[in-house]
Amino acid sequence: MNPGGVCVYQIYLRSFFDANGDGVGDLAGITAKLDYIASLGVDYIWLNPFFPSPQNDNGYDVSDYCAVDPLFGTMADFETLTRNAAAKGIGVMLDMVFNHSSTEHPWFKAALAGDKKYRDFYYFLPAKEDGSPPTNWVSKFGGSAWEKDGAGGYYLHLFDKTQADLNWDNPAVREELAGILRFWIKKGVKGFRFDVFNLTDKGGAFLDDGAGDGRRFYTDGRQVLPRFAAMRNAIFDADGGGFLTVGEASSTTMEKCAAYSNPKTGALTMTFHFHHLKTDYPDGEKWRRGAVDFPLLKKILHEWQVFMGEHGGWDALFWNNHDQPRALTRFASAKSAFHYQSATMLAAVIHFMRGTPYIYMGEEIGMTNPGFQKITDYRDVETLRYHRILRENGMSEDEVMRIIQERSRDGSRTPMQWTADISGFSAAGKSWIQPAPNSAEINAQSEEANPRGVLAFYKRLIALRKELPVIQSGSYTPVLPEYAPVFAYRRDLAKTRLACVNNFFEEGVQISSSDFNRWLGKPIELLASNYDASPPSFEGGLFLRPYETAAFLF
Repeated sequence: MNPGGVCVYQIYLRSFFDANGDGVGDLAGITAKLDYIASLGVDYIWLNPFFPSPQNDNGYDVSDYCAVDPLFGTMADFETLTRNAAAKGIGVMLDMVFNHSSTEHPWFKAALAGDKKYRDFYYFLPAKEDGSPPTNWVSKFGGSAWEKDGAGGYYLHLFDKTQADLNWDNPAVREELAGILRFWIKKGVKGFRFDVFNLTDKGGAFLDDGAGDGRRFYTDGRQVLPRFAAMRNAIFDADGGGFLTVGEASSTTMEKCAAYSNPKTGALTMTFHFHHLKTDYPDGEKWRRGAVDFPLLKKILHEWQVFMGEHGGWDALFWNNHDQPRALTRFASAKSAFHYQSATMLAAVIHFMRGTPYIYMGEEIGMTNPGFQKITDYRDVETLRYHRILRENGMSEDEVMRIIQERSRDGSRTPMQWTADISGFSAAGKSWIQPAPNSAEINAQSEEANPRGVLAFYKRLIALRKELPVIQSGSYTPVLPEYAPVFAYRRDLAKTRLACVNNFFEEGVQISSSDFNRWLGKPIELLASNYDASPPSFEGGLFLRPYETAAFLF
């Protein structure tokens, strides 16, 4: 399998399509929409967790790894989905939450009851002499990363207190998790995404962090790579290969991601990293408002592409997922006048790069953040916690809500906009979370009828990746660095050259003919444009209009 020719479609299950009318998306709903998914040309669908769960973190608190939560259907529904997807040439990828389990999982319940075997499945540490937590580590969701265990000690939870971290130092834990993977492979699963996989080695020493929040002690530990490589050898390679695996890497480095994803020495097909999605965080702080630092965004995208290519690593390419606000609202223009150009420019940037592109449901039709006005419209545990924290820190309600409108993970979790109203998501006309208010203007039904819409542009990008080896395997070189508003690069393979040139701003940019020719040469074919279908003359250089993208073969 060449990952360079692959495209993945991510489905946040509870918000995709409600087939049974309870207001929550379900497995049968995905099966019902397989023709739509297949029409995109994607190769895999990645499903967020549908396992039994108390749903404190929308399924990322798993209480049974080998079953289906009744909220989403039955095991028979899942088997029907995998069978029908395979018939259309689409593999199913599952999201495995192996850094932590729910505190409702039988393992953790047994641990709290004193069963030594299962206490060793987690991290239970005694309190300090003064009764305080074992370390000063901070949870990703705010507050301490330790919770009292009811017996005078504490257990570790890097996320919500209902998500207890699993002890990967224990071989019995690793064998249990391997058995879970084998279970789903027998069900026809063709790929796995591993949630925060690079946090699974806590390093063995639990120390206070005098310089940060503790992450330097538990991120990218030295045992992460060999443990996942052993899993690859024992499960994925042993089963004949062909599995697509991706690891979500939190607070990681280029060096680590290249090592994790190098096919010769690594453990996974590719990795997700998030540095480019933090370029609008002032001083690295998520819960503050801030504009995108575009020079930094360019620097990060270029550096990662070049480094991963030079060191044999492989990138998962994405702007959007279930943990990020919609990119269209963040990195381009939310103005309706530039909706098409903004959505398609961001798409082209990613889809012509070196790596495997991921499309998050609704991205292909240009969905935006909903901009909910009231905190009662939000459901995300992180959002609700930070609403409380920010208010306790003295911020006004209006100021906190402006931050939440920009930062909340619920920005990407509203129902898929199939039609002009909520009935397209659920025949019952209801949803577990409010829909975005712009579904009358942005929806799949109208996009499918538009041969020059955002959806048609995405289909063209996916098809080009399958057609052109230079997109799949070509090298990556940043170009036109002297043009500050422009993000541009070229891909080279043998005698074929492809260039992708993008304007990230509302003001036009003139690129001189001498600069264009110096970096790229004379184009022979226009592959993609979000303005005129005919190529420009280049006699006076290239003028990029607002949010314009243009890709050429040379």
